[in-house]
Amino acid sequence: MTKHTPNLQAARIVGGVHASNTHDSAHKHVSGTAVYIDDITEPAGTLHAGLGLATVAHGKIKSIDLSAVKAAPGVVAVLTAKDVPGDNDISPSGMHDDPILADGEVLFHGQPVFCVVAETRDQARRAARLAKIEYRELDAVIDIWNLDAETHKQVTTPLILDRGDAKANLEKAPRRIKGRMRLGGQDHFYLEGQVSLAVPGEDDDVTVHCSTQGPSETQHMIAHALGVPSHAVTVEVRRMGGGFGGKETQANQCAVLAAIAAKKLKRAVKLRLDRDEDMTATGKRHDFAIDYDVGFDDEGRILAIDYTFALRAGFSADLSGPVGDRALFHCDNAYFFPHVHAKSAPLFTNTVSNTAFRGFGGPQGMVGAERVIDEIAFAVGKDPLEIRKLNFYDEMGAKGSRNVTPYHQKVEDCIIQRIVAELEESSDYARRRREIAAFNANSRFVKRGLALTPVKFGISFTKTESNQAGALVHVYTDGSVHMNHGGTEMGQGLHMKVAQVVAEEFQIDIDRVKITATTTGKVPNTSPTAASSGADLNGMAAQDAARQIKDRLIDFAAETHQIPRDQVVFLPNRVRIGNQEISFNELVRQAYLARVQLSAAGFYKTPKIHWDRAKGKGHAFYYFAYGAACSEVSVDTLTGEYVVERTDILHDTGRSLNKAIDIGQVEGGFIQGMGWLTTEELWWDGKGRLRTHAPSTYKIPLASDRPKVFNVALTDWSQAYEPTVHRSKAVGEPPLPLGLSVLHALSDAVASVADHRICPRLDAPATPERVLMAVERLKAEAAK
Repeated sequence: MTKHTPNLQAARIVGGVHASNTHDSAHKHVSGTAVYIDDITEPAGTLHAGLGLATVAHGKIKSIDLSAVKAAPGVVAVLTAKDVPGDNDISPSGMHDDPILADGEVLFHGQPVFCVVAETRDQARRAARLAKIEYRELDAVIDIWNLDAETHKQVTTPLILDRGDAKANLEKAPRRIKGRMRLGGQDHFYLEGQVSLAVPGEDDDVTVHCSTQGPSETQHMIAHALGVPSHAVTVEVRRMGGGFGGKETQANQCAVLAAIAAKKLKRAVKLRLDRDEDMTATGKRHDFAIDYDVGFDDEGRILAIDYTFALRAGFSADLSGPVGDRALFHCDNAYFFPHVHAKSAPLFTNTVSNTAFRGFGGPQGMVGAERVIDEIAFAVGKDPLEIRKLNFYDEMGAKGSRNVTPYHQKVEDCIIQRIVAELEESSDYARRRREIAAFNANSRFVKRGLALTPVKFGISFTKTESNQAGALVHVYTDGSVHMNHGGTEMGQGLHMKVAQVVAEEFQIDIDRVKITATTTGKVPNTSPTAASSGADLNGMAAQDAARQIKDRLIDFAAETHQIPRDQVVFLPNRVRIGNQEISFNELVRQAYLARVQLSAAGFYKTPKIHWDRAKGKGHAFYYFAYGAACSEVSVDTLTGEYVVERTDILHDTGRSLNKAIDIGQVEGGFIQGMGWLTTEELWWDGKGRLRTHAPSTYKIPLASDRPKVFNVALTDWSQAYEPTVHRSKAVGEPPLPLGLSVLHALSDAVASVADHRICPRLDAPATPERVLMAVERLKAEAAK
């Protein structure tokens, strides 16, 4: 990748910051040469593991007979909870409620009870089915819809946000609406499932190649399970075949079991789940039951609101606490609530423990906000877009007081007004609204709908200590650069963006920067690649490391040539020193001969962040990212089937580090959000068995489901309000809630069967069945 004869006459470097470089592994992805965990050449004697999963949703284990499993062909060992040498727990919250293997009691259907290790993967999986386990079945709680959020068991302490006096102002509001909505969950459906390869070393050492978003957390979990110090465990990941939050904590179980087996048997062990096992045994996006009580005036301006966000946490806490928190942080979306009371309720159920998913609860909060907007619009007889614009936060620079969030942080960078205005014009919203009304008036069965929805998304971990990152940069004597940081690559282009930052700092072409695998052996104590913070944190850390080396080079050149430091200027692939120019390579060579350190560890921590959960107050986010989407749909009211005719998106990425990658993230985020809110339905039966556990029963969007016309643009005028890396903004999570425009376009189409007099209250996912039921319900209500 690195070239040694750079262009010393170049006016600009090739592939620096703001250049639309292709993803560094794109050619490998499409040619099938990218190396994932399952592609790594296995050490001689590698064994393979399989899981034995519980067959009841809740029960005590009366007896367990594994003799047939142990006698099966190829089986080398069978592990149970008693074989865990250290702590039988992988709880990320530290609550000790998430066992590696069930011990005496199972709490959900599909919970791992034992682990089989055999010569081949097929042998391990076949043997796992031979176990004879007898249970004393106990009552199981599966769904949350009928649970009392006040009295039912919660897996962790809920959050309450309180500003103003919501109760008093609801009672005196001119208008008031109460309602409830159901919001479904979502499976991550990453292309590469959960997989780990553990290779034992000498003494306590073990190296684990793992498809994880949080190498440091995985390292710590393995160390705790083995009962060894963290320095004995090295976790490495070059790339993941998708993550979406599903590998933030859920990767730990496979990694820990592979490591335990590898150390016990002194042979490399690989554990890879198949799709059915993965979907059954790993957590999802949380589904919610959202209760709302909103007071508003005759114009549609919100005066006060009371929310309860109940979420299906599953059998353990996992990340349900912070997911519920972030749902509350985004229950306002882009709207100002003068008086607000909101609370979360992370409810215990005998289902798999739900976890992080792109947006981390934020999109669920926004769904609640947009349902309230719809309710008000139908109540006052206005276009929902009018109600949205009426309730926006004050624009950046305005001197009003409509700029305080429910968690008491001021919104100082609001640009949603301009984004919506520009999208409204570029999508020709007003004309299309008139044309759709005319079309629906003359179309008996097919109805069209249109909606334009905004996004305001907070950027930062709400866990303060997670807002930090490290990086390691080496400059070699030939002028090539080695870059390593704590972020993980899951297809989102993080490594390329960070490499661009390093290239820009040294003013060298991008192909001279080597991107290497993330490993805990190089950069320690890293935060997971989550919360859309990968480029923000790791880009700044890498920039810090590069600047340290650059400063040393400047000091060396200035001292050697007896000139002021400001006369040492880095130009494309060369350096001007006084009145002469030398190549970057030559300066590096000279610095090495003079024993100048050409390696540096960089560090960054996000400033201004503070959060007091007990008080529900703080500066939870460093800044906000904004966007808007306008979608049009056609619905067959006889079947509930629909197509997305057109979507226009305008999204804010600040001064984008790489527009090509960012546009891809916006497109993918929108499609994933659309899938969550329309076709992706998780369904458990009365016995707690997930019935939608494979592509045959769980429908993610296909290429044919994308909008027929799909226009995506980034703002070309915005930049981050705060000093982020090159004033760029995060782009991983904020685009996903743009899919709300499709849900509300469907709602608009359904509403047309009752002349837009009744709020459809269309729950999500808005499957064709649910759309059809909403159509029939509105027809019946209109006929009364």
